[in-house]
Amino acid sequence: MSAARSWSRPEQPLRSRVAFAAAHVVAEPMGDNRPGAPAVVDWEHTLGFRHHLWSYGLGVAEAMDTAQRGMGLDWAATQELVRRSAAEARSVGGRIAAGVGTDHLDGSGHSLDDVAAAYETQLTMVQETGAQAIIMASRQLAAVAERPDDYRYVYDRLLPQADAPVILHWLGPMFDPALQGYWGSDDVTAATKHVVELIRDHADRIDGIKVSLLDADHERTLRVQLPDGVRLYTGDDFNYPELIRGDGSRASDALLGIFAAIAPAASTALQALDAGDLETYDDVLAPTVPLARHVFSEPTFHYKAGIAFISWLSGLQPGFVMVGGMQSARSLPHLVRTFELADAAGLFPDPPLAAHRMSTLLALYGIG
Repeated sequence: MSAARSWSRPEQPLRSRVAFAAAHVVAEPMGDNRPGAPAVVDWEHTLGFRHHLWSYGLGVAEAMDTAQRGMGLDWAATQELVRRSAAEARSVGGRIAAGVGTDHLDGSGHSLDDVAAAYETQLTMVQETGAQAIIMASRQLAAVAERPDDYRYVYDRLLPQADAPVILHWLGPMFDPALQGYWGSDDVTAATKHVVELIRDHADRIDGIKVSLLDADHERTLRVQLPDGVRLYTGDDFNYPELIRGDGSRASDALLGIFAAIAPAASTALQALDAGDLETYDDVLAPTVPLARHVFSEPTFHYKAGIAFISWLSGLQPGFVMVGGMQSARSLPHLVRTFELADAAGLFPDPPLAAHRMSTLLALYGIG
């Protein structure tokens, strides 16, 4: 095992970039978290994990796909999660943004008006908590929209109702196959044109756009097309160090699932960036990239198991259980490699505990 590293917590807010970690939910180990059952959440450790992220100066992106929206986390649990987390954020002055979607719609056969109304319901709920709204990409909209104008109809209706600038959300099909062709085209260049037009027409209502396409060149191209004052929040869990570092003229901010797993390292690197110490920034994040690429390897949408697994190994939650039973989504060899790469990056605060828990998991599989 590698020795535990001494990571630094910031003494003042991070300045050079806005950085959100998309947080997972901790399932109750003795809860009936089987596929199709309502989520049974361990609220103590779920909220404790968010305090862990805030202590390192990171914002919390709440109720996103990392929290298993559409993969085990039902609407009732989502509402409780956002309300509880927003209250905790106020208690410590932590930054929080929360996902606004349409995932409470049942069945199929919905109209564009149905989708818009579903967005409005969730936007009202999030705004009532005081959290910043993240307008998530909608499976239901992707299913019913037939052309770019259908997306514009829904977003043109929704965005004027925001009481503060929102973050748009572009999640690629590697994260959710149901989002293929979002913004009205399977061609990324054409889709980019449509979303840039939307942003320019509503720039006063948009803080930024979170892009998760795992394509650094596309992100750099999109970055220069955005209006002044509109951020590009990278969701690229493969290429985040270079995109956040920037090219000398433009840089990405961050809204990343991997930041939940590497929060101490991410914070330390961003503090170095604030100080203009690019060498330390690079040195700290470089060992985390192999881990991130492995955790987010295909099928990418099962990356959430890796986030929960690292949290368990790090002593931040009592069990390796996920809502919907999704801890079974990754194989034992995949988890073993996750353990090795997290250790190599010095991420475990208590290496003997991590080793013990890894040994326990191996024994469960009959490996002693």
